[in-house]
Amino acid sequence: MTHTPITRRQFTAATTISLAGALHGRLPGAEPTPGFRLNYILASPMYGTTPLAEVLPEVKKTGATHIDIWPRQHANHREQVAEIGLDQFAEMLHEHGVGLGMITRYDLGPYGLQDEMRVLKKLGGRVIVTGARNADGATLRDRVQAFVEKLRPHVALAEELGVAIGIENHANSLINEPDSLRYFAEFAPSKHLGIALAPYHLPQDEQVIAGLIADLGEHLVHFQGWQHGLGCMKKLPKDQELLQMPGRGPLDFTPLLRALKQLNYQGFTEIFMHPVPRGIPILESTAAVTGEINRARAYLEKCLAAA
Repeated sequence: MTHTPITRRQFTAATTISLAGALHGRLPGAEPTPGFRLNYILASPMYGTTPLAEVLPEVKKTGATHIDIWPRQHANHREQVAEIGLDQFAEMLHEHGVGLGMITRYDLGPYGLQDEMRVLKKLGGRVIVTGARNADGATLRDRVQAFVEKLRPHVALAEELGVAIGIENHANSLINEPDSLRYFAEFAPSKHLGIALAPYHLPQDEQVIAGLIADLGEHLVHFQGWQHGLGCMKKLPKDQELLQMPGRGPLDFTPLLRALKQLNYQGFTEIFMHPVPRGIPILESTAAVTGEINRARAYLEKCLAAA
C-alpha cells in the first residue's frame, strides 16, 4: 500500500494522542503505574467493514483509548486508511481523541513489516502483529531459534523506531504449542519482539495459559481476550459463535488476569472474536457490537477484581 506524507502538525497530533495514552498501554518493561488495570484497545474487525468514521467514535465507548487497525480479509480499515491518506486519518484520530495503538498485518508476514512499521511509528503506534513462518531445524527448539534469528534485522528496525513486533500463537504455525512459545521467549533478543497471545489457539486450560503468561514475561507484547468456545471456522447460530467472547464460553479468565497482574503487564488487552464469514461485524449493528464488547469488558473487570 502507498501512503501520503504526513505533516509535522498532524504527526505531532497523533503522537500526542499516543503519549497521552502512554499510561494505558506501554511496551512491556516500562515503569509500572500505581495499581493494576487492563489497558483496552479496540479491534477494528469487530465492526467488519464499517467506515472508520463510524468506528472511531466507538473506541472510548468500549473503555479503550486506542484502536488496532486490520486489513482484509477480516476488515478493510487498513485499506480505508490508505484511501483517505495518513494525513486525514491522523486528523480523524485527533478529532475523536483516539490513539493508533496497533496495526495487525498477517498478510505481510513477519519478513514484510518494515514499511508498515514506519507507518505505525508515524501515527504514534506501538505494536505490529503478524504470524510466524516455519524454519529449518531438527527439533522444535531449533526451528524456533532459527525463526527468531531470521527476524533479527526486523527487530533491529523495531528497536530503532521504538515499536514492538508481536507474533501470534496461531494454529498450525511454528509458534503454536506451549513449548514453542517458551522457546520463542528464550531466544527473543529484545523486548521489541514478543508474543501476541491468543488463548483461542491454546489448550483451554486456565492454568496452562496462566503459566505461559508468567513464562513469557516481558516478551508478552499483546493479550487477546478470546477463547475457543465452539470455534470460528464454520457458520454457527450467533449465540454459539459468541462463545468465543470472554464471559460467554467456559474459559475462566480469572487465573489469566491474575497472571497478568503478577507480571504487571503494561501492554494492550483486546476483546476479540472471529465471525463467520470473515469481514462482517460480529453483530448486525454498530451499537450491538459495542454493547457486546462492553459486556465482555464487565466480565473481565469482575475477574480482575477477583484476581
